[in-house]
Amino acid sequence: MAGAEARGRPKAGYRSVAALLLLFNCVIRCTECAKPSNIVLILTDDQDVVLGGMTPLKKAKALIGDAGVYFSNAYTVTPLCCPSRSSILTGKYPHNHEVRNNSLAGNCSSPAWQKGPEALAFPVYLSKQLYQTFYGGKYLNQYGKKEAGDVGHVPPGWDQWHALVGNSQYYNYTLSVNGKEEKHGDSYEKDYLTDLIVNKSLRFLDERSPQHPFFMMLSPPAPHSPWTAAPQYENSFVNMKAPRDGSFNKPGKDKHWLLRQPLNPMSNSSIDFLDNAFRRRWQTLLSVDDLVEKVVKKLEDLKELDNTYIFYTSDHGYHTGQFSLPIDKRQLYEFDIRVPLMVRGPGIKPNQTLQAPVLNIDLGPTFLDIAGVNLSEVNMDGQSFLPQMAPSLRNGTSRPYFLVEYTGEGHSAPDPACPKLGPGLSQCFPNCVCEDAFNNTYACVRTLTGYNMQYCEFADSESFVEVYNLTSDPHQLENIVKKGGQDLDPLLRLLSTLSGSEGCIDRLLLNVNQNPL
Repeated sequence: MAGAEARGRPKAGYRSVAALLLLFNCVIRCTECAKPSNIVLILTDDQDVVLGGMTPLKKAKALIGDAGVYFSNAYTVTPLCCPSRSSILTGKYPHNHEVRNNSLAGNCSSPAWQKGPEALAFPVYLSKQLYQTFYGGKYLNQYGKKEAGDVGHVPPGWDQWHALVGNSQYYNYTLSVNGKEEKHGDSYEKDYLTDLIVNKSLRFLDERSPQHPFFMMLSPPAPHSPWTAAPQYENSFVNMKAPRDGSFNKPGKDKHWLLRQPLNPMSNSSIDFLDNAFRRRWQTLLSVDDLVEKVVKKLEDLKELDNTYIFYTSDHGYHTGQFSLPIDKRQLYEFDIRVPLMVRGPGIKPNQTLQAPVLNIDLGPTFLDIAGVNLSEVNMDGQSFLPQMAPSLRNGTSRPYFLVEYTGEGHSAPDPACPKLGPGLSQCFPNCVCEDAFNNTYACVRTLTGYNMQYCEFADSESFVEVYNLTSDPHQLENIVKKGGQDLDPLLRLLSTLSGSEGCIDRLLLNVNQNPL
């Protein structure tokens, strides 16, 4: 009996080998089954956070922010569409990707951009990781123009390409659909751009291969002008007015030249104009709220929601009446440079609010980190904030300071005359308040670590400097540069230690001046 049992039972060595083979096969099967997480980026256009720009987005906040993390100190490194979007795509500061404004002359979607920074943007790396990629909506302001390669130019890294030609519109626009022209009219059911973007993205999700992860970037026009709401939302917020607190209708005292130009107090026509803009901006965001709900519902139906990171942010902030500027962006103040940012996804605990500063140049590195790319092999100025959101994956560090920079448009030399009807002004606001000029060119150092302060220098004939202690002055009403004393000491010590690509503010301004418009 013992001999029979011995003959029927594998020897110990064979058992060990069999166990190893079984384990090996299991690992292979698990590796084949487990794929990197999916990623969705929803990028709005001109959406503030300081003035309550997230208020209309009840569903988005519940489905993304409450289900994950809110970043209370998210910033753009430049408060204008094309340079900011270029920073998101490349993970670089403007002085490194060299897109200075929204014009072709300012390198927006130019041939030089396409041959250089665009060829190394984050979608290229995701594509190499076998991500299926989809783009829908506004890309760069000059995209699709004849001088920029026309609609046939499809940037590398994108499998499905549905990009708006030119700047934000809601109706009567042209798309480049995988390099082919697609014209749209003024039918809400067929053409309203925010809805069209989400419908195309849902089709992409249905048709994609489940064997590989996907990346979707949805870039609706809202809440950018012309602020055209969907028909069902045209009567929303009818009694809403722009916030009257903080720096609203305050004079630009001790501020740079452009801020000293607006009439103060503002005229009734300017106030009526900005209140109307404020309401209409919120109305357009209700369709973005619907977009978020539809995308989340589709991911849930496809059983992909638990393996998908969803990011929601904007390219920069906005102002409506701050320092008597009726509407626009382009300024160094918190209302223009702070942006909404909320994220949900694997490893992120719900109902978090994180204080550490995060920049739009950090989005690309974070996507690549999620995708498993070795970030040491990627040339980007930003850093991944995945460890901050999901600390169980890896420990992260917070940056001690960051830069904000902007190159003003207008005359080719600093000029005290506001270009009211020139290239620096896209439309004449009430009382023709100047929105931009060449000498609105600045570089700032912002720190929230230890001290909540901002230091800015202008490349103008005055070499103007603005410094703010945002702990004691959150609305940046008092420029303390002339005050001196203890308030300035910590920031000046920080400035004296800065070095490298992020460091010298003089080098930044020199770079700007050597690249005139």
